[in-house]
Amino acid sequence: MKNGLNIASIQLAQKATKPETYAHIRALFASIPDGAADLIMLPEMWNGPYEAKRFPDFAEPEGGPSWQFLSALAKERHVYLCGGSIAEREDDRVYNTAYVFDPDGRQIAKHRKMHLFDIDVKGGQRFFESDTLSPGNDVTVFSTPFCKMGLCICYDFRFPELARLMVDAGAKVILVPAAFNMTTGPAHWELLFRQRAVDNQVYTVGVAPARDPAASYQSWGHSIVCSPWGEVLMQADEKESVAITSLDLDRVNEIRRQLPLLSQRRTDVYRLERTEP
Repeated sequence: MKNGLNIASIQLAQKATKPETYAHIRALFASIPDGAADLIMLPEMWNGPYEAKRFPDFAEPEGGPSWQFLSALAKERHVYLCGGSIAEREDDRVYNTAYVFDPDGRQIAKHRKMHLFDIDVKGGQRFFESDTLSPGNDVTVFSTPFCKMGLCICYDFRFPELARLMVDAGAKVILVPAAFNMTTGPAHWELLFRQRAVDNQVYTVGVAPARDPAASYQSWGHSIVCSPWGEVLMQADEKESVAITSLDLDRVNEIRRQLPLLSQRRTDVYRLERTEP
């Protein structure tokens, strides 16, 4: 395993059409110097508006145009690519799905958002993904030459059981394409990423869309990287940006050795088990 990992977080300002967005992402990729990033990450639902009623309109099957675009980008730049998430159609269902590609453009992971964002906050945000989306059922962990990584999407990250299951499966980094809003973002974004990092002694990486004041759903932005000690290593503002953050993966083992939370769990009293379908 390699000890260092450089992650490029692209806080994307989405364009009006998919082709325009593809071209814009290519330009942002071109701004990253060759060899500067080992893994590049995009935000949640970048290829269409974040509107529940619109998800079916721009949903694509696995292997569709956006999937092919991401695969080609990973291969061209010879990097690992966490392709944010897009609306995926399979038969009569639509999912919020994240794909990960290796430097040869091969898909090595896929996560369908498990916990659908159905909220109604008094005086704040009301949103119901379940109006058009179906939930996934898989805990997603994948291997790289750097370490094992976990993958979930936005609202999934609020559920501590899921993060712990990924860590129990070997994850040292958890990747989270996300789009917190102007109600939940100021209140919980940084708090959640720092807390999941501390609880599980992992790096947490959240990448969000840039804020669009004209959109019906406004992203908080503030893409973030936290260390296994809970430090904020990088946090963007609300504008479009590309940030590269270096992760020292040896630090995960050091912190787990010095503060052995995971090995000190009282599994004679309690345990977390994954339910097989």
